[in-house]
Amino acid sequence: METVAHRNIVIRALARDDLNAVVAIDAEIEGRSRRDYVERRLAAALREPALHAQFAAIEGNSLVGYVLARTLVGEFGHAHAGLRLEIVGVHQNARGVGVGAQLLQALMTHARKHDVTELHTSAAWNDHDMLRWFDAMGFALATDRWLDRQVEGDAYHAGRDEAVGAPEGFGPGREIDYGAPGDNDFEKLSRDSADVRSMKLQDLQEIVRIDRAITGRDRSAYIQGKLAEAMNDSAIRVSMTARADTGDFGRTASAAVIDTIGVDPEYQHRGVGRALLSQLFANLSALRVERDETSTAPRDQALLGFLFDAGFKPSQRLAFSRSISA
Repeated sequence: METVAHRNIVIRALARDDLNAVVAIDAEIEGRSRRDYVERRLAAALREPALHAQFAAIEGNSLVGYVLARTLVGEFGHAHAGLRLEIVGVHQNARGVGVGAQLLQALMTHARKHDVTELHTSAAWNDHDMLRWFDAMGFALATDRWLDRQVEGDAYHAGRDEAVGAPEGFGPGREIDYGAPGDNDFEKLSRDSADVRSMKLQDLQEIVRIDRAITGRDRSAYIQGKLAEAMNDSAIRVSMTARADTGDFGRTASAAVIDTIGVDPEYQHRGVGRALLSQLFANLSALRVERDETSTAPRDQALLGFLFDAGFKPSQRLAFSRSISA
């Protein structure tokens, strides 16, 4: 662990007035400004404080460090509430004295108060400084695996149909129907098989119904929160199933992250999942988003087959987790 020196560091919640200081430290670390990303994350936390945990480290009158985390209530199929550590930074003049450890401790204290049992995060395999810090802070490799896909053009041609739920093993026992009609029709645009449009607030009840049929759980609050986020923040609303972010986990290129995707069990094996992804890729291409990402469990072979068939491949990003009680 980091050694905490005798410096008067005070940890408090991030405030709107902290934006410029956070952006400056982040730009010094990353070598570029990510003001839009930081501003959106801070605004989201102020708008929906129950879904975010963001702290500042203050020395004297100066902000010298920060941590931003988002509450996980269903993304990537996680069954239990968690916190996803998105970004952490310390001013170069305050490094090596335990500021990062104090920020992490504040995050864990917040998690315990809200019955959250685990922290999640990720980093590129060659981000050695970040990996060393994760190791020192007690993180370990998680079982989740990140997948990604370059966004190229506006079509997704697939040779399989799908039985698809949300990432992370929803719908156990469901198998992909490799003999479904159209298996070898590689030239047809997948979204020709279903009408696809952007979500609306009026869709909430039906989305919850489909999600319950896939997962066996009532995730109304999670679905309502994701839908509200998409409706309220046009900067992240790119399609039916994903959000666009540049900045999470130190990403340097624009990326869309698929949190949840679901198909009504009565409409599986009809190309609906392919149609959703095809329209998603078209929207992302128009927005010049470079990459699409998601996370899933290795045990979910049906979902992995669907994603691999859509052009996803193992990412160069590693998933980490840390028990709150450790």
